[in-house]
Amino acid sequence: MSKRGTDFLYRWISANVPETVGADVISVAELTQKLFADAKAIGISSTAIEEDTGSVYEAILDAIVHHDAGLAD
Repeated sequence: MSKRGTDFLYRWISANVPETVGADVISVAELTQKLFADAKAIGISSTAIEEDTGSVYEAILDAIVHHDAGLAD
Protein backbone atom coordinates (compact mmCIF):
# COMPACT_ATOMS: atom_id res chain seq x y z
CA MET A 1 0.00 0.00 0.00
CA SER A 2 1.23 3.46 -0.77
CA LYS A 3 0.35 6.44 1.39
CA ARG A 4 2.49 8.50 -0.99
CA GLY A 5 0.28 7.43 -3.91
CA THR A 6 -2.92 8.18 -2.02
CA ASP A 7 -1.67 11.58 -0.88
CA PHE A 8 -0.60 12.39 -4.43
CA LEU A 9 -4.05 11.47 -5.80
CA TYR A 10 -5.98 13.73 -3.44
CA ARG A 11 -3.56 16.65 -3.75
CA TRP A 12 -3.60 16.29 -7.53
CA ILE A 13 -7.40 16.26 -7.71
CA SER A 14 -7.58 19.39 -5.53
CA ALA A 15 -5.13 21.22 -7.75
CA ASN A 16 -6.13 19.92 -11.19
CA VAL A 17 -9.84 19.22 -11.39
CA PRO A 18 -11.24 22.51 -12.63
CA GLU A 19 -14.51 23.72 -11.20
CA THR A 20 -15.97 24.03 -14.68
CA VAL A 21 -15.20 20.50 -15.85
CA GLY A 22 -18.20 18.34 -16.58
CA ALA A 23 -18.62 14.75 -15.54
CA ASP A 24 -18.51 13.48 -19.11
CA VAL A 25 -16.52 10.38 -20.03
CA ILE A 26 -13.95 12.22 -22.14
CA SER A 27 -13.14 14.86 -19.51
CA VAL A 28 -12.71 12.28 -16.77
CA ALA A 29 -10.60 10.01 -19.00
CA GLU A 30 -8.34 12.93 -19.98
CA LEU A 31 -7.88 13.94 -16.34
CA THR A 32 -7.10 10.32 -15.42
CA GLN A 33 -4.41 10.13 -18.12
CA LYS A 34 -2.92 13.45 -16.99
CA LEU A 35 -2.85 12.30 -13.36
CA PHE A 36 -0.99 9.09 -14.28
CA ALA A 37 1.49 11.04 -16.43
CA ASP A 38 2.14 13.53 -13.61
CA ALA A 39 2.55 10.70 -11.10
CA LYS A 40 4.96 8.85 -13.36
CA ALA A 41 7.03 12.01 -13.79
CA ILE A 42 7.72 12.06 -10.03
CA GLY A 43 8.18 8.32 -9.69
CA ILE A 44 4.77 7.17 -8.47
CA SER A 45 3.27 4.20 -10.29
CA SER A 46 -0.40 3.81 -11.10
CA THR A 47 -0.36 0.67 -8.96
CA ALA A 48 0.89 2.65 -5.96
CA ILE A 49 -2.04 5.05 -6.34
CA GLU A 50 -4.75 2.48 -6.99
CA GLU A 51 -3.71 0.03 -4.24
CA ASP A 52 -5.32 2.18 -1.56
CA THR A 53 -7.79 4.26 -3.52
CA GLY A 54 -9.23 1.88 -6.08
CA SER A 55 -10.12 3.31 -9.46
CA VAL A 56 -8.57 6.71 -10.14
CA TYR A 57 -11.22 7.29 -12.82
CA GLU A 58 -13.94 6.79 -10.21
CA ALA A 59 -12.15 9.04 -7.69
CA ILE A 60 -11.97 11.89 -10.24
CA LEU A 61 -15.58 11.36 -11.31
CA ASP A 62 -16.66 11.36 -7.65
CA ALA A 63 -14.78 14.62 -7.03
CA ILE A 64 -16.50 16.26 -10.01
CA VAL A 65 -19.98 15.00 -9.08
CA HIS A 66 -19.68 16.03 -5.44
CA HIS A 67 -18.30 19.43 -6.40
CA ASP A 68 -21.27 20.02 -8.72
CA ALA A 69 -23.66 18.89 -6.00
CA GLY A 70 -22.16 21.45 -3.66
CA LEU A 71 -22.81 24.25 -6.13
CA ALA A 72 -26.53 23.52 -6.18
CA ASP A 73 -26.88 24.20 -2.45
